[in-house]
Amino acid sequence: MKRGKIILIICLAVILTAAYCAWMFFGPVIKPPPGNFFYVHTGATYHQVKDSLKKDHIITRDFWFDKVAGYADYNKNVKAGKYKINDGMSVVNLVKKIGDNFETDSLAAIQFINNNDSILPFDVDTNLVLTIVIPNTYTYTWNTTIQKIFKKLYQEQQKFWNDDRLHEAERLHLTPKEVYTISSLVEEETNRQEDKGKIASVYINRLRKGMKLAADPTIKFAMRDFGLKRIYFKYLAFPSPYNTYIHPGLPPGPINTPSIKTIDAVLNAPETDYLFFVARPNSGGLSDFANTFQEHSVYAKNYRDALDSALKKKQENK
Repeated sequence: MKRGKIILIICLAVILTAAYCAWMFFGPVIKPPPGNFFYVHTGATYHQVKDSLKKDHIITRDFWFDKVAGYADYNKNVKAGKYKINDGMSVVNLVKKIGDNFETDSLAAIQFINNNDSILPFDVDTNLVLTIVIPNTYTYTWNTTIQKIFKKLYQEQQKFWNDDRLHEAERLHLTPKEVYTISSLVEEETNRQEDKGKIASVYINRLRKGMKLAADPTIKFAMRDFGLKRIYFKYLAFPSPYNTYIHPGLPPGPINTPSIKTIDAVLNAPETDYLFFVARPNSGGLSDFANTFQEHSVYAKNYRDALDSALKKKQENK
């Protein structure tokens, strides 16, 4: 064989070997696990991680993984975490967030939240636990404990209730927790920012006069049916401490986590004489407000008539 051909074969072999190595190092040879996430638990060793990767069929051979891990010193520095293997991302709801995104599982989180002893350091009980959650963007590592999660939330809550907000709450003769609870009702009542303060004024005026709040969202919460479009008279006697049609004062705690804009709207609620409000038909979510029951009855009838008309048209179009 001529010397040139030998050199050519050697070069080709080197190129193919380099290409193979490059493919194994940089090519799409990793197979995603079910759910697209791989978990490294706290305290896991390098060999445990590698065995899990092979068990989940994410890698088929450990030779190349060992090489890369050696170059990156990963075999000496294993870090706990939740790792996305491909570009897919699953969406989770608020109730399952902790279980799906943190090393602590959902059951442990629920047990923590429902235990007055565990949440006592945060100055709340099981009814008021939501009041420490100020909706915002928070950064945690995947293996953050539930205790540290709540500690961070509590610290941010303390920052949120600055002197200005505390002063506004005092002006309304309300505690921050009471403001938060009222805000949760307002949050459920409307998405129109211009009406939030006025709706808050209705609830505040009713509290001052010793009237029942008669807040429809508390019926939905009590019945655990947030899809209700209409609160019928038969629902108003539903037995629950959250039913503000039968129990005076505020419910035992918030029914959701209100936005910062809603909380501030409550804190800056205008002084009004309003005692009633009802949704205004065909207004995009605005309400009609009234000082007297007689005036309110007219607005309420307009709303009921609009609902009946819409229901009738829906049935006719079936």
